[in-house]
Amino acid sequence: MGLEVGTAGKILHAGSIPPTDRMTPPTDAPANDRALFVLSVLAQSKAAMTAAELVRATGLSQSTLYRQIATLRRWGFVMESDGRYSPGPVSVQLATGFDGNSDLVIAARADMRLLAQQSHESVALVTAVNDRVVCLEMIDSEQSLRCSFDRGRSVPARDGASAKCLLAHMPVDQRDALLDGLGESPERRAERAAELDAIREAGHAVTHGEVDAGVWGASAPVLSSGRRLRGAITLMAPLTRVEGMEAALLHMTVVTAARISRALQ
Repeated sequence: MGLEVGTAGKILHAGSIPPTDRMTPPTDAPANDRALFVLSVLAQSKAAMTAAELVRATGLSQSTLYRQIATLRRWGFVMESDGRYSPGPVSVQLATGFDGNSDLVIAARADMRLLAQQSHESVALVTAVNDRVVCLEMIDSEQSLRCSFDRGRSVPARDGASAKCLLAHMPVDQRDALLDGLGESPERRAERAAELDAIREAGHAVTHGEVDAGVWGASAPVLSSGRRLRGAITLMAPLTRVEGMEAALLHMTVVTAARISRALQ
């Protein structure tokens, strides 16, 4: 999930998107899709980006990139300072509107805080957007050694408790399309499908150091009426602190996700 582990009360963050976490550039996409793709890349970065960095990150030509930036700047979605680009004021307005109006985030916050207090670990609310896992809300553990996943950050829907929980509870045709997109061998694809079927049957996913060494994660789905997948609650903790607590932490996570699901009915 791209989690970081910090010490002495400090969480360590990368300055930009790791190459393995980058989104796939659109092929022959219409202009509005390319502009939104550029905005998505900027939203993922921890720091303002130069045009050269954006070219490398998006795979777009420089002339195409500048056309998209010009449109985004004109509408206030992107701003420029000293040759570096970052999300603009309209992007902030969108984020504020989302925080104040998302029924999923609003329904989840109180129970996420309670889970973090009970477990003394970090809790994330995630959802699936195309082939990515996006963090919508994050409650950090108050312990000096903790795991974290930035709000708004996204990672590929492939490995880790959050990704596997979301994939397992998607409609089968959507899940199969994402598995096909991984481009793995038929044998490996069959293994993944079987694992996801087992996760769906169990109602939760648990992984140990699958994405980040030393990180344990448990994830349970958040479902609205008609068992429609809305997201997942993921509890993450350093492996060194989980031993002997796995069952209790998993139970807390499943109960929290179920309580949020009931609130969305």
